[in-house]
Amino acid sequence: MSNQHYQQFFDWVAASVPEAIALVEPMQIAPLAGDAGFRRYYRTNTVPSLIAVDSPPAKENNSAYLNIAHALQSQMVRTPIIYAVNAEQGFMLLEDFGEQLLLPALNQQSVDSLYGQAETCLLQIQQLLPNEQIFPSYNSQRLRDEMALFPQWFVGELLGSSLHQDETAMLERLFTSLVENALQQPQVLVHRDYHSRNLMLLADGDMGVIDFQDAVWGPVTYDLVSLLKDCYIRWPATMVRQRALAFKQRLLTADPGLDIEDQQFLRWFDLMGLQRHIKVMGIFARLALRDGKYSYLQDLPMVIDYSLEAASQYPQTEEFCHWFQQRVSPLLQSQSWYSAAQKADL
Repeated sequence: MSNQHYQQFFDWVAASVPEAIALVEPMQIAPLAGDAGFRRYYRTNTVPSLIAVDSPPAKENNSAYLNIAHALQSQMVRTPIIYAVNAEQGFMLLEDFGEQLLLPALNQQSVDSLYGQAETCLLQIQQLLPNEQIFPSYNSQRLRDEMALFPQWFVGELLGSSLHQDETAMLERLFTSLVENALQQPQVLVHRDYHSRNLMLLADGDMGVIDFQDAVWGPVTYDLVSLLKDCYIRWPATMVRQRALAFKQRLLTADPGLDIEDQQFLRWFDLMGLQRHIKVMGIFARLALRDGKYSYLQDLPMVIDYSLEAASQYPQTEEFCHWFQQRVSPLLQSQSWYSAAQKADL
């Protein structure tokens, strides 16, 4: 950020603080850790503190953030209050949710209560009605574009390997199967990144939801598998399936018109997770190589494990599982982030 841009940002923040918020002289804003996007975050020294966001309009969809925030708030989902916006510059002044992410609070003693709270919040999100103006469709092309990041960035750029024609055809068969699995599910509002780093424990006991600007209208199991097969923390498969089926029962209670067998729901859930984790392998590789965010490579081994676990369970994905183990796994051995994870597991 140039000095001129920073000064414009600072001046706007100082002038936009609501009257109900106490100013402290001199006014200060302290930078915070960013996310996977291009947004920059700052905390003000006001009382209470606020979060100032510099979100370049050329790179971030700020109108989507604002529209989706209002929609979620209408369903009593806790998202940061929006105090002020400069749409042209991409500046926003938001409520400060604090620093207590869900992730570090999770342990064997807290998981049932906290995941129960997160699942209740997810049910609230899924009660929203469709609105094509706000929630784009999670359609076949969007799902395929996401998975295309895997051969391009994970296999090609990160592992330095090119796919043969028969391998490309195999992936095409897999992607077609995973798209069909997604589209045959009941469609609801999908946060699209509903996990322990985007859920916050608030001082009043509520759970706050952040990073929702990429929400779409899509498969009912997507956010659930994002939460229960989180890329940053792993739970026993038995517990994951129990929670998935318990959530299915809550869905049926909320909508008696639904009729979903347990095995059907688990198949949707597992294969939706495989689609997501194939995408994530590509995204994490791109974040490291293109954007210099190499810390994401440390999370790839868990994502790979999730992918192989799911792919090994269903006939239509066994081919991918076998190919990955025979063709891709040997390439992983030369990757420092992968070998470090292997040693840590010993």
